Amino acid sequence: MLKAAVVGVNRIGQKHCYYLQQNPDVELVAICDLNQELLRSVGQKLNVKTYSLLKEMLVNEALDLAIIATGGEEKGSHHYEPAMAVIEAGKDVLIEKPLSNRIEEAVELVNYAAQQNVRLACNLNHRFVPAAWQAKKWIENGELGTLLYLNMKLTIDNKNESSPWVHMRALHSHSIDVLQYLGGNIKRVQSFMTKGPGRNSWSTASINLEFESGAVGHLTGSYDMDNHHPIEYCEAAGHKGRLTIDNVYEELTLFPHSSKESRSIRNSVLTGMNGFDDTFKNRIDVFISEIKQSVSPSKISGSGLEALSAQQVIEAAICSQEENGAVIDVKRTSISVLHN
Repeated sequence: MLKAAVVGVNRIGQKHCYYLQQNPDVELVAICDLNQELLRSVGQKLNVKTYSLLKEMLVNEALDLAIIATGGEEKGSHHYEPAMAVIEAGKDVLIEKPLSNRIEEAVELVNYAAQQNVRLACNLNHRFVPAAWQAKKWIENGELGTLLYLNMKLTIDNKNESSPWVHMRALHSHSIDVLQYLGGNIKRVQSFMTKGPGRNSWSTASINLEFESGAVGHLTGSYDMDNHHPIEYCEAAGHKGRLTIDNVYEELTLFPHSSKESRSIRNSVLTGMNGFDDTFKNRIDVFISEIKQSVSPSKISGSGLEALSAQQVIEAAICSQEENGAVIDVKRTSISVLHN
């Protein structure tokens, strides 16, 4: 049985703890956090060892993997140091998105994990649903034909105003990852952003996309919407058909050009997911399974390299907004990484 620890046990960290404890192939043996009161409370609830010093935990516990669920600025500034320490110790690691809010640190994490031959994964949980898996199968099987366009919408209510770019860096690793999971790497972007009433951050974005394959697309994102309504929509179309994914996992529909009939699979039939939090379960279960199957670090699902690729697109989108809607080549903002 694999032994795991979680670093950072606030709200999201506790979700990771819960789903680790539900997996029969892993034992949650320890948690780590700088907040002593929180650490003590969560440790008692979960009945696991607690550490305020990460290095002490890495020395004392025979871990196989760790999840980094710390937060920080733009949801990522506290990830780098603990993740580097876990990689240095030779342990597989799953990091909350983004890998870091600083692209240079994300590159270092990917490079160092490759050098250490450690599995580096990211919690890109929006793609870890059977609807996305089936959509990818349809695309790979040629149901859509040659891809022509892919569109995405991800909108939530979030009042975070900690930086001008918090909406892009804290949220859109998810949307861009789903787009690239289905359509391949994005080559060029053009961004137009606006600020919601009373806001100082660029809280709503409209981003034009060109994929390396030649397909085109669009991303609409916002921190100004109502969480009571569907937050996500994805559409992919080719010369033979089109598919849509409604609200992350709720319904997948295929519209073949050769038929008047569509094929629709609803969640209750497709997956039996109980809600959005099950995306965390699915993501963790896949990572555990890949470790147990000794999948190569370069072949794991939702890898650090894939997360970095999404972050590079985000930085290109920010650059476009700064340059008054200029078309930006993603490679312009990319930093050399290892491709194993």
